[in-house]
Amino acid sequence: MALEMEAVAPAAPDTSGWARTSWPPIFILVPSLLVTVAVMLPVAYVVGRTFGAGADAWDLLVQRSVLDTLLRTVFLSVAVTAATVTLAVPIAWLTVRTDLPFKRFWSVLTVLPLVIPSYVGALVAITALGPKGLVQQMLEGPFGIDRLPGIYGFSGSLLVLSFLSFPYVLLSVRAALWNLDPAMEEAARGLGLGAWATFRRVTLPHLRPAIAAGGLLVALYTLSDFGAVSLLRFNSFTRVIYLQYETSFDRTLAAASSLVLVMVGFALLMIEARARGRSRYHRSAVGSARAPNLVRLNAWRWPALLSVATVVTISLVLPVTVLTYWLVRGWAAGESLSFVWGALFNSAYVSLLAAAATLAAALPVAFLTVRHTGWLSSMLERTTYVGFALPGIVVALAFVYFGARYVTPLYQTLPLLVIVYVILFLPIAAGTIRASLLQLNPHVEEAARGLGRSPAHVFLTVLLPLLRTGLLASAVGVFLVTMKELPATLVLGPLGFKTLATATWSASSSAFFARAAAPALLILLISSLPVAFLTFREQRPAS
Repeated sequence: MALEMEAVAPAAPDTSGWARTSWPPIFILVPSLLVTVAVMLPVAYVVGRTFGAGADAWDLLVQRSVLDTLLRTVFLSVAVTAATVTLAVPIAWLTVRTDLPFKRFWSVLTVLPLVIPSYVGALVAITALGPKGLVQQMLEGPFGIDRLPGIYGFSGSLLVLSFLSFPYVLLSVRAALWNLDPAMEEAARGLGLGAWATFRRVTLPHLRPAIAAGGLLVALYTLSDFGAVSLLRFNSFTRVIYLQYETSFDRTLAAASSLVLVMVGFALLMIEARARGRSRYHRSAVGSARAPNLVRLNAWRWPALLSVATVVTISLVLPVTVLTYWLVRGWAAGESLSFVWGALFNSAYVSLLAAAATLAAALPVAFLTVRHTGWLSSMLERTTYVGFALPGIVVALAFVYFGARYVTPLYQTLPLLVIVYVILFLPIAAGTIRASLLQLNPHVEEAARGLGRSPAHVFLTVLLPLLRTGLLASAVGVFLVTMKELPATLVLGPLGFKTLATATWSASSSAFFARAAAPALLILLISSLPVAFLTFREQRPAS
């Protein structure tokens, strides 16, 4: 969540002082460089594998099928991004700026779809809206409807990904609304503008950077999605790459397709960097931190409430209800749940390992980019975001190659899987720590250095205690995304290593919906608790 909020943060503090201009200590520089090398390995793999194939690879890349897949993937990303902005911006405004009933309650519920894995959403869509699904069965008796519009392909992928990923935009816009100086809106209202005119002419222009930042995160999420598009049989790049990997001995085509996806991801990262660079807004005065006057919805109060409740019903209540139905049905039919407990332990164990390892990797990188600004730190910071642009399947394929050829003892072991998790989720941890570090005055470290303490001692005894809230948020974020990570676990997981994600996937891909319900519900339950807690902590008292 910190990635979204960072995009609309106030401008960075003054960069003066030894802590920002001196050459970084060795215990910060060396780990940062090692992390950078690890992050760039997947890119080196796809580039080397593609160019190593010579003209054959380029012949593969210019095939009509590759172009069609690229266009389908980009079109899905654009459509999902537009849909999420349409959903998220009104909800953010209603839950921050208006007198919407029970808005603290809705503030939490509208964020929770973020914890639902896309393959779980696809499973729910298939069982509820697919041929002979639950909705069709309910309509057939009283209305004689024996067929619903198809849920597979583009339409189903658009529906599922939009209702699961809109919290990315919601969090970004909500953070921008909290930081927006309310005096501007009050001045506009004082000049006679109504609530809608004030929003359109004053509030919305200041939300554009936040909308762009959140929308680009949605585009990256859609670009890298594997679970939903696979279950819904939409041939995006991630599904095509996985099928090429599974069905071919020569993985040159998979590497060439991955290179196209890497280039698209880098293009999106460049747009994200530009959007973040332009989105630094200063408050006009200290008093702007106060809560704004709430807009009275009056006659629109209940239609607004119904709209928010409808979004929550589709994105959260429906998945939980459908999964609970299948769980009860499987239990009544004698379905054993013994397999769930081993998968639960594995998921929790590997997620904790990934959180700890990613935190250790992100700390030196975040410290370097904030306290030692320059071309080197800027380059390293941009490099860490490569993992956010690369789908898990691409990173996994790269480490299959390196593991099998160069580090055979690590191939298909838990340590290698954790390394891949670190590469994939490093931006989540680094972004949160970076945002927390920017709020700390560097003069605190200067004072400690003035007392004769070494840089390492200052880092361990001064900075880490002050960063504990940001470190906790980083660990929770990495833990959550690791719990639902699928393609990397499928490709690189040790033999016989089952997680809740792979258990849900294997059952749902074989149409054993009752068997998939228990692990899917456990993912939702475990993930929702810390997200709800963090969301409640972020709420500010309204006037």
